[in-house]
Amino acid sequence: MIDDITIEFREGLMLFIQLIPGAISEILASVTDTGCLTLADRYGLMAAVLDDSLDEQDIYSLNRLLRYVLKGRVKIVNELSAIG
Repeated sequence: MIDDITIEFREGLMLFIQLIPGAISEILASVTDTGCLTLADRYGLMAAVLDDSLDEQDIYSLNRLLRYVLKGRVKIVNELSAIG
């Protein structure tokens, strides 16, 4: 029963989270420029992870961002934007 609820919730959640076209390359450019992964960037990455239709370049960029985080090259911040 709990698994059914989880699946229904996940399917409902996926309807509300959609990746904006070009978002991954924009996030990569921003992170490369600022060295920070913002709250908005993390929401974009969450949408990317939930997207079944990523092309090969987006998957490569997503993996690159995650490697930066794991290696400590990117600072995770709780601001909505790295500007300001």
